[in-house]
Amino acid sequence: MFDDEDLAEIREAREDWDEDSLSPTLDRFGERKEAFETDTGGQSVDPLYTPEDVADLDYTEDLGFPGEEPYTRGVYPTMYRGRLWTMRQYAGFGTPEETNERFHYLLDEGQTGLSMAFDLPTQMGYDSDAAMAQGEVGKSGVAIDTLRDFEKVFDGIPLDEVSTSMTINAPAAVLLAMYIAVGDQQGVPREELRGTIQNDILKEYIARNTYIFPPEPSMRIITDIFEFCAAETPKFNTISISGYHIREAGATAAQEVAFTLGDGIEYVETALDAGLDVDEFAPQLSFFFNAHNNVFEEVAKFRAARRMWAKIMEERFGAENPKSKQLKFHTQTAGSTLTAQQIDNNIVRVAYQAMAAVLGGTQSLHTNGKDEALSIPTEESVRTALRTQQILAHESGAADTIDPLAGSYYVESLTDDVEEEARGILDEVEQRGGMRQAVEDQWVQRQIQDVAFERQQEIEEGERVIVGVNEFQVEDDEPEVDIEEVTEEDERRKVEQVESVKDDRDEAAVEEALADLKDAAEGDENLMPYIVTAVKAYASVGEICNALRDVFGEHQPGAAL
Repeated sequence: MFDDEDLAEIREAREDWDEDSLSPTLDRFGERKEAFETDTGGQSVDPLYTPEDVADLDYTEDLGFPGEEPYTRGVYPTMYRGRLWTMRQYAGFGTPEETNERFHYLLDEGQTGLSMAFDLPTQMGYDSDAAMAQGEVGKSGVAIDTLRDFEKVFDGIPLDEVSTSMTINAPAAVLLAMYIAVGDQQGVPREELRGTIQNDILKEYIARNTYIFPPEPSMRIITDIFEFCAAETPKFNTISISGYHIREAGATAAQEVAFTLGDGIEYVETALDAGLDVDEFAPQLSFFFNAHNNVFEEVAKFRAARRMWAKIMEERFGAENPKSKQLKFHTQTAGSTLTAQQIDNNIVRVAYQAMAAVLGGTQSLHTNGKDEALSIPTEESVRTALRTQQILAHESGAADTIDPLAGSYYVESLTDDVEEEARGILDEVEQRGGMRQAVEDQWVQRQIQDVAFERQQEIEEGERVIVGVNEFQVEDDEPEVDIEEVTEEDERRKVEQVESVKDDRDEAAVEEALADLKDAAEGDENLMPYIVTAVKAYASVGEICNALRDVFGEHQPGAAL
């Protein structure tokens, strides 16, 4: 970069600038704020960055080239010059038929991958006709009960031509089995199926609470999925280790990186303890990050996370396959930043957040609809969100060169700062016995809650400006927007559908499949083949999860992990 003589000259020139230009101006006008920090307050922001701030940067060791270790500049040699990121809008609501209609609409509008949202009963392993599901069927995503529902969702959608991401965790094995079964029906070779299941149970204990089973059997199911997919569906990502929800709960950028990679370490160690080979399953690991408003902090976060994961996989786990060291990730813009006030402002927020994700090298991207602070997005807002990505891809120039902010004194310094802070957090996690123990002790949750509380105080006291909320308000700010709603009639119809499937199927085949699954769960066989068999017999999500509940039990809030 710069030799000692260059740095000495720059230092002298900087001192002259401070004395001749900066200090007199500060004395006369001051600055807007007493202190400048990144969006989450993790790092202070200096007024100016120079080569001195990156004097210790070793290009080969710290940056390298795209597609080569340490992958700071991207996981592929050509990045978006070869292929754009996957434009994957999150969709799914009400009935399978409605979700199929929305999927076709998005594909017709130019979306290049599907992202599937499930309702709360499905996420918790309950059928639509269960007492626990009343009032929630189809509300936060599509209601899935049996394979018949997946057949409807993917009607007319060839699974060998699209990839599908499924935001499902505790019952992820069941929904993956349904996807495989639909692929089998379509005649798609399993090795050609592409997509991702979230399948990240540790994050559920930390931030979302849509868990079913205790941690030990939950981790067993995850490793069974790793093993099964490595052999059967090698192009399918078996887990999306999610920092998104951790950030939504209030974490800083550095905490998001540290806790996400900490979860990743826990999954890898569990799989190794189960006898799996790291280079067999690690290439199918993927990650899921948030994109917030501070463009530079977010870009630095993504670059730091890639560099850290490459080092962790090589130094800690001895991975040799380059694909095992590549942190590939999906990004979603920040739902927690969307406001019900002046909702058109959300379009601008989402655009900046999407820009940060692309400048940071994401592999796929979901842009939120402007109305998601109020309801499931309408077709119009979904189209605008998708057009945001398409304009970014084809008109902004952001996709034309690789890692365009590399070499920025500020961005490189910030990348180092985020990594340093994240490593410090990971070190403390290790001292506390690893992520599982740190979560059991509620330490991780407390760190996130403390930050969230501080941020809310800053907003309420006006120290943190949220445009349209605590500054720049307008009178009579009631949004006039169409709201997507799921009615009681929709729920009644869905209950009738699942009851009809249960009446028409071969009940003996269902009972046999569920009994075989319970036997396998009581032993140590891989559960995935048994779940696939049960799904193909039209056993329901609830029935399969209940069979496993009978063996594994349920995790109780506050219980030890």
